[in-house]
Amino acid sequence: MGVALGVIGLGRIGAFHAHTLTELPGVDRLVVFDERPEVTERVAGELAASSAPSVAALLDSDIDGVVVAAATPAHSELVVAAVGRGLPTFCEKPIAATAAQSAATAATVTASGVAVQVGYQRRFDSAFAAARAAVEAGELGWLHTVRSTTMDPSPPPMSYIAGSGGIFRDCAVHDFDALRWITGQEPVSVFAVGANQGDPGFAAADDVDTAAVVVTMSGGTLGLISNARYNGRGYDARLEVHGDRDAVVAGWDCGIPVRNTHPHSTFPTGPSHDFFMDRFLDAYRTELAVFCDVVTGAAESPCTVADAVEVAWIAEAATLSRKQSRPVAIAEVRR
Repeated sequence: MGVALGVIGLGRIGAFHAHTLTELPGVDRLVVFDERPEVTERVAGELAASSAPSVAALLDSDIDGVVVAAATPAHSELVVAAVGRGLPTFCEKPIAATAAQSAATAATVTASGVAVQVGYQRRFDSAFAAARAAVEAGELGWLHTVRSTTMDPSPPPMSYIAGSGGIFRDCAVHDFDALRWITGQEPVSVFAVGANQGDPGFAAADDVDTAAVVVTMSGGTLGLISNARYNGRGYDARLEVHGDRDAVVAGWDCGIPVRNTHPHSTFPTGPSHDFFMDRFLDAYRTELAVFCDVVTGAAESPCTVADAVEVAWIAEAATLSRKQSRPVAIAEVRR
C-alpha cells in the first residue's frame, strides 16, 4: 500500500517533483495545486493526478503528506499549515525568507511533532554521500579545507532574482549545507565578497552574480565556497575535502563542465551537465523516495528544520559580510 501525496507549487522544481513522484512505486495517488489554475489543470492532466482548487482543499483531500515547492515567500506559511493538519511535509529550501523567520517556523514545526524534510538534495548524491562516509570513517584524518562550488550556466529570470533573497540564500545554501553535513562541524564566522559583471538587474536587486565565501568551522576546518550565475560551459556542482591523511572529491564525473588543458588527458569526456536537474536527477529521486518512508514512519527526516535554520544563519552572515566588507561571526547574526 503506497501513500497519497499533495504537491503545492508547480513551477520548474515543483512540476519536476510531481513527475518524479508519479514514477515512485511508493506513491499511489497525487494531488496537485498551483496558484495558476491553468498550470494546475495542465500538470494534473499530464500526470493523471487530481487537481485541487486551493491549498486548503489540497490539505483536506485525504492525503498522507505534502511537498511544498511554491515560491520562497510562501514556504513558511505552507509548512505551518501542513504540520497543523498533522501532515508530514517535504519543503524545498529555504523554509522561510530569513534566518529569523526560519527559526520561528522551525519552532512551530518542532512543537507540532510532525516530521519535516528540507530539500537539500546533495545529501542524496552518491558521490557526496561517499565523501561524507570517508570523513566519518576517519580516512582523511583532520580536515583542513573543504571547497564547494555551485555555478549555473546562466541566471534565472530577474523576476526570480528579485524575490530570491540573494545568491547566498538562494544558491550558496547548498554549499553551506554540504559543508556542515560533510564536516560534522558548525560555522563560527563568515567572510563573503561578491561581484557583478553580468545583467544589471542583479545590482538593482542588491544582489551579485558571482560570490566567494570563507567559512571558519568549529573544528578549525576552512570552507571555501564559490558561486556564479554565469558558467558558459554548463552546470557545475562539486566538492573537494582535504585532510592531513587523504583527500576526496565529489562531482568530478565525465559531465563536469570544464575544459582540461593538459595535453595528454581526455578527461572529462562529456557532455557537460547543463542544468541542476540533470546533474542531480538520481539524487532528487532518492530524496523523494526517502520522504515517502518519512511519511509512513519507516524513516526519520534526514534533513530537518534545525539543519535548515543553521544553513540560514550562514547565509544571513554571508549577506551581511558582503554588504559591510568584514568578517561576521555567526553569534552576531543570531543576536
